[in-house]
Amino acid sequence: MPATPETIHHFVNYCQQYITGRERGEGQIFIDQFFQAFGYKEGLREAGAICEEVVPDGSRKGNTGFADLFWRREPLDSVLIEMKSKKEKKLNQHYGQAWEYSRNLTPRPRYVILCNFDEFWIYDFEKIIDTPVDIIRLVELPERLDAFTFMEFSTQRPNFRNQQIIEVTKRAAQRMGELFQRLQARSQRNKRNNFTDLDAQRFVLQCVIAMFAQYRGMLPPNLFTNCIQRCLEGESTYDILYNGLFREMNTKGITPYGRYQDVDYFNGGLFSTIPPLDLHREELEFLAASASEDWSKIRPAIFGSIFESTITGESRHSGGIHYTSENDIMKIVRPTISKHWEDKIEQANTIEELNSLRLEIQNYRVLDPACGSGNFLYMAYQELKQSEQLLLDKIAEKSGTSQLSIGFVTPEQFYGIDNNPFAIELARVTLIIARKVAIDKLGLHENPLPLDTLDKNIVCKDALFEDWVKADAIIGNPPFQTKSKMPQEFGNDYVRKLREKYPEIPGRADYCVYWFRKTHDQLKIGGRAGLVGTNTIRQNYSREGGLDYIVANNGTITEAVSSQVWSGDAAVHVSIVNWVKGEYQGKKKLYTQLGDSLDSPWQVLELDRINSALSAGFDVTQAKKIIANANSEACYQGQTHGHEGFLLSPEEAAVFLQDRKSKPVIYPYLTGDDILSHPQSLPSRYAIDLNKCADPSLAMKYSQAFAHVKKYVMPTIQANAEDEKKKTGKETGPRQTHFRRWWKYWRYRPEMIEKIESLPRYIVCSRVTKRSIFEFVSFDIRPNDALQVFSLADDYSFGILQSGIHWLWFTEKCSSLKGDSRYTSESVFNTFPWPQNPTISQVRSIADAAIKLREVRRKTMIKNNWSLRELYQTLDQPGDTPLHKAHANLDLAVRLSYGMNPDEDSLGFLFELNLEVANKEASGESVLAPGLPPFVTNYQDFITHDCVKMLE
Repeated sequence: MPATPETIHHFVNYCQQYITGRERGEGQIFIDQFFQAFGYKEGLREAGAICEEVVPDGSRKGNTGFADLFWRREPLDSVLIEMKSKKEKKLNQHYGQAWEYSRNLTPRPRYVILCNFDEFWIYDFEKIIDTPVDIIRLVELPERLDAFTFMEFSTQRPNFRNQQIIEVTKRAAQRMGELFQRLQARSQRNKRNNFTDLDAQRFVLQCVIAMFAQYRGMLPPNLFTNCIQRCLEGESTYDILYNGLFREMNTKGITPYGRYQDVDYFNGGLFSTIPPLDLHREELEFLAASASEDWSKIRPAIFGSIFESTITGESRHSGGIHYTSENDIMKIVRPTISKHWEDKIEQANTIEELNSLRLEIQNYRVLDPACGSGNFLYMAYQELKQSEQLLLDKIAEKSGTSQLSIGFVTPEQFYGIDNNPFAIELARVTLIIARKVAIDKLGLHENPLPLDTLDKNIVCKDALFEDWVKADAIIGNPPFQTKSKMPQEFGNDYVRKLREKYPEIPGRADYCVYWFRKTHDQLKIGGRAGLVGTNTIRQNYSREGGLDYIVANNGTITEAVSSQVWSGDAAVHVSIVNWVKGEYQGKKKLYTQLGDSLDSPWQVLELDRINSALSAGFDVTQAKKIIANANSEACYQGQTHGHEGFLLSPEEAAVFLQDRKSKPVIYPYLTGDDILSHPQSLPSRYAIDLNKCADPSLAMKYSQAFAHVKKYVMPTIQANAEDEKKKTGKETGPRQTHFRRWWKYWRYRPEMIEKIESLPRYIVCSRVTKRSIFEFVSFDIRPNDALQVFSLADDYSFGILQSGIHWLWFTEKCSSLKGDSRYTSESVFNTFPWPQNPTISQVRSIADAAIKLREVRRKTMIKNNWSLRELYQTLDQPGDTPLHKAHANLDLAVRLSYGMNPDEDSLGFLFELNLEVANKEASGESVLAPGLPPFVTNYQDFITHDCVKMLE
């Protein structure tokens, strides 16, 4: 039975009569009665909610914490309730603890209630972390049941007073962005308009400050709105704003009389220059619509990003800039700044120690070297002010006075760098606004005016080539850009200068790695940092250039997210790393999101050490290259055709195959999706392969095929070459090289083709995959570059590659695309040690188990008309199917060939074997390379005939 006004009235009366407000003694009684009021007659037991839920590492000291109540409501949103005593009036000081609890609970609660018996502060952690979406007094409960629909097993969304915060912010930001676009277009259309793009930008930001100030009490009520209304009625914005309101905001003192009476001095650098704009009616209407929003609900942490994206979407893409959610920002700001200060305040017990901390926090500096529109700096400022308030409260408690309520932390302790001038202006405005927000939220006795001047704090530079201010904490979200796209997005000259500046960083590292490296070099001992990066920072060359360097140079990773789905507008998975330059005592936290959607579950681990691979498993980042593997010529990436014109549908191919001249160069063309999605893993297309033709005259022998490629491929390749020459001013370059052999693929892999054509079949797997699925393919099928190709035809080699042992090494050593693993020859194959002392019977056992596995797969797929992808999805389900058994038998046979004990850690074993094999090679000893061991003389006995092949 749902709650009714009667049951809620009964609860309110009960609390007023019997509850005195002691957290320890009465918290559970209060919560149980609260649940009864919502229709759970037996209270918590009937609802299935748990009091004193254990939260590992949940306390501020890093010990086990206990959530007052955790209510798992899957598939509905879960709820967390934290009780405080009635005398605790500053409930806003406790959202950080609740947020920490939420990160360590499964599933993560969406709704959080902080309650002091008199008030319910409701948070929606999917939207906002540090601000409640509603505050409801106990006596208001009967009239506000619509805010508590999450207390019932209902899909009806609660109705919160502040629930439109995100929507209001988006609308206001987009309207102001559109206003700027219109002013910009007018300026470019008519050069007689006496303003530039920079003037339009400054004017719009001045309007933003004015609207914010109007709703936050820094300007007289409705003053800016009334100004815009007068302009709509016929007056000029030149008179009303340029010669009026904005001039008064830039005049020292308080305006004593007239239309702008009581306007205070704003300063702040922003109003030092006032552009003389006169808005047209359509522009005024955009401004009026934005001014009509409730700017007290605007979230500065996201306003700037949305505003910027509205007007500069293309440049955001090219720079790899992406909006960061408040939730993700907190994954850096709390461990790097907030918890650091909370711990210091907790440990200080004398007035002398506390006063020393007060001086320290006044001089504490925070830097974001890729600050964008300032969202990280905004959140960091709010959190540091919160910590300062904790410190001042403790000083007041110890000294018995409350005279120290004025804070000293200011925006001038925060610094930012960005190469986008508009983002810099936005960041300054965001941080200016941050001070007033903190004053209001914490009830501080600080005057927000005049505004801080931040022109020297937040500067427009390229952070990778400029000096940084010395900071105690460095935070941020450096641009996402892969190494392969850097020349295209930034230009070859920039990339060359970057690599000259940082020669120690591998040339194949992603762009964000340069920020990780420089950040660590800039930190002093004891300094802290927290950065977001694409999840390739924990893999291969990017890891070597960044996290390997950090860990090897006195860096300790304190808390990290190994991989998660990005909350912003980039389709990537990211890693988040917090570290300190120096030692760090205590457990470290490693978070991993287990899935590919924003609501996928999380794994949380407490570790003594987090390695540079951000992995909980054995650290294999230092595995060595095995020369025998690298020289085996057994592992390749498939062919990169480089143009769709090389590819043919089956119907088109049928025509070419009837042509006697062209038939020899028409091949089935297999992709990763084909191998996994087609019930028989057959190619869905064909390809024209003229790659063996050294010059066009030889290719012309295949006249019909040659004519097709010349018509559909050559023009594009020629245009690409000409475009490259125009951009670089050089006669050479990869596109121009390709044009000189335009009838060939971009990368045609002649060595690979020669190898697989000498075999009856070869092994492939999808290069980017969620699971280990290998298959044999006939020699006369061409592999696309989405496939990893192994020029091995025997069942023993298939068994090793398909085994769980190899998959474990694969996932630890691979790079990744989004959340999927990507096979690479250098990191995976060239470091994977094959069994070094197998017996002939063990080799036979692996081959037999591999044959049996493929037989089980084939029978099940035929019976159900399944693809390999559909078949392997059954492994995610509980149960002991024939496929489960076949894989288990193969894994057992492979483990025995290595000499692994049943309970031995596979990664640890493989890592030690890798080092042993590499050391033997260094000493000149022979080792076993991939493939059948040389003592196997009856090679053909290990080659069966099943494989993906075209139907006759």
